[in-house]
Amino acid sequence: MVETTAALRAIASNVRAARIRAGLTLEELTRRAQVSKGALVGLEKAEGNPNLATLVRLADTLGISVSALMQEAPEGRVRVVAAEAVPPLWTGERGGQARLVVTTSGPAPTEVWHWQLEPGEEYPSHPHQAAVVETVSVTSGRMTLVVDGTAHAVDTGQTAMFDADAPHAYHGAGTETCHLIMTVHLPPDPASTT
Repeated sequence: MVETTAALRAIASNVRAARIRAGLTLEELTRRAQVSKGALVGLEKAEGNPNLATLVRLADTLGISVSALMQEAPEGRVRVVAAEAVPPLWTGERGGQARLVVTTSGPAPTEVWHWQLEPGEEYPSHPHQAAVVETVSVTSGRMTLVVDGTAHAVDTGQTAMFDADAPHAYHGAGTETCHLIMTVHLPPDPASTT
């Protein structure tokens, strides 16, 4: 969930700009992203509180990263970001959180996320656009990664990599909190390769 006024303003501006750049009407983006028109109108007015699933659907439909929807003007040559300084985009019912910390620039950006999953907590994700690859590195605890219906245990010190164009989910496993760093490797922007 987006919690700050500045973040909502950045999202509003970026969604509208990306929609116009893509030549989409509000109705067409609503249909393609499967987001209600009221929610999209509110979002473009910097109103409401979009959840992570909505932001992911909009980003995938617009062919950009979630962080491209959220980013404010560039800050300079070096950017240092503390995970705690970034509002969570997802909060689980048991206290887990997901924070999009930073996204690299360039023709094929990479998002860096910090996740916390409590035991028994789950986050299901719909498939991303083709050529999106995710890595999940568990720094403490245990998780179960489910990709296209198959479960994979990922323990402290292990990293899993998968094509994210299939349904997938993250489950907190074991008895302790699971902390992980996720990277989402986005495909190159076709406009930047021509």
